[in-house]
Parts: sequence; structure tokens; C-alpha cells
Amino acid sequence: MKLTVLIDNNTLIDRYFLGEPGVSYLIEDETKQILFDVGYSSAFIINAQKLKLNLLQSDFIVLSHAHLDHTWGLDPLLKLYTEAKIESIPHNEPKLIAHPVIFATRSLDGLNEIGCTISQSKLCRHFQIELHKDPFWLTDKLVFLGEIERKNNFENKTSVGNIHIDKDTKPDYLLDDTALAYKGKEGLFIITGCSHSGICNIIEYAKKVCKEDKIYDVIGGFHLMQPSEKQLSGTLDYFKKLKTKEIHACHCVDLDSKIALAKVANLKEVGVGLSLNYE
Repeated sequence: MKLTVLIDNNTLIDRYFLGEPGVSYLIEDETKQILFDVGYSSAFIINAQKLKLNLLQSDFIVLSHAHLDHTWGLDPLLKLYTEAKIESIPHNEPKLIAHPVIFATRSLDGLNEIGCTISQSKLCRHFQIELHKDPFWLTDKLVFLGEIERKNNFENKTSVGNIHIDKDTKPDYLLDDTALAYKGKEGLFIITGCSHSGICNIIEYAKKVCKEDKIYDVIGGFHLMQPSEKQLSGTLDYFKKLKTKEIHACHCVDLDSKIALAKVANLKEVGVGLSLNYE
């Protein structure tokens, strides 16, 4: 399995790509290509083109959750596919995989929409849509985890704005926040978007779904932005015991949290253009 970072907050020195506060990864496993999140803009498309990666050959588009820094790139992606049809450029018809509430409106502090801006009814005219609350295997080794079990007492205790479903409005605890897990020879490789559901909750659920206790690596947002002392200490204790080979904490992880993580785990740098390979 190969993962290439198309969008992250950071870029790497002497690699001339675009960065933005978002996430997008291209994953290649066996004969399948998976686009995981699409960032905030068209930057992930520009970076993919520079890397000579063909997004039109994707078999799956997977969304980690609804927030704008992970879904607003859908609009330029639709343009890319529409132009391919106009110009008769070969392309797949990918399946879009996400949680059932991915298309619900989200609001925060006077912002009327911080979630996905394209409706399910419009997207289904372009992509096959499959919404899964339960785990869904994309390949023999790569699984979409679905709704994450939240069992520990130090993560996901604060809502992020509100979620609006029909006429019902309630605090948004991001039930749609999910991740991918790859079951390799040396253990699990966890791929996250923001980890609103809790990075430790995600890892524990991945272990349960995949029936594997060894964690090789974790890449993505850990949702450690000015975390409470309880959340940070709980996370650090967890990773100290986890003993991963390495971790690639990025996106929504602040500097203080990265420094703290580096004391308990083998923390690696992440930036646009980074490629990771696992068996």
C-alpha cells in the first residue's frame, strides 16, 4: 500500500507544492486507488498533477467527516470529472464512501455552513454514493471504519458548533468522524482526517475491527489544538504504551502537542508530497 500526501497544512522544503489547512491523501492498494478527503480548494488537484498522479482513476472517494477543510474540494473535483467527460478523457466512476450524516448542515459561531456544501442529490449524479455507519472494506486489507466507538474518558467531550438534520438542531459531536485502517504484515496503519472522535478511540476501534493489536504507524490529524490537560495527558499515556514504530501527526496538531508527542513516540515530519509505503 502506498500513501501520498496531496494536502496538508505543511509543505516540505525544496518540494514546490501548495499547502492549506486541510487534508487529502491518495492511497494505492493492490489494483485500487482511494482518494481520502479533498481539502478546502483545488490545491489537491494541482499537487496531484505535479506528482503525475491521475485522480480520474480513483475507485473510491472517502470522506473522513463533513468539515470544510475536508470536503470543500468536492466542487473542483466535480469540475475535473465533468471536463474529462467533455474531452473524452478516460476516467473511472468512483464510489463515494462516508458516514450517513455527512451531508447534514453544520454551523458554528455565526457561520451558517462549515460542512459539505454539495448535496447528496447533486453528488449522486456524478458519483456512486454509499453511506456506511458500520465498517466497510475497500480492499482485502483497507477498511473504512464507519462510526467510531467512543469509550475513553478524555476525548471528544466538546461539541463543535451545531448539526442540523431536518428541523432538529443539536450540538455537533461529529458522529461522522471516521478513519481508515490498513492491515499490513507489521501491524495496522491508521489514516485519519481530524480525529474529532478521538485518536485513541479510533485506534482502539481499528484494533477491534481488524482483530489486530499491533499498531505500526498513524498518520493524520489527532485533534490536539490547545487540548485540555486531561486530553493531552491521556493521549500521551496512551501512545507511550502503544509503542508504534512511528507516527505522522499533522494537520490539526499544534506545536506544543507535537513536542509532547515526540517525547513518547517516534514522531515524523509530514508535508505535501510525502509518500509512505507499507506491506
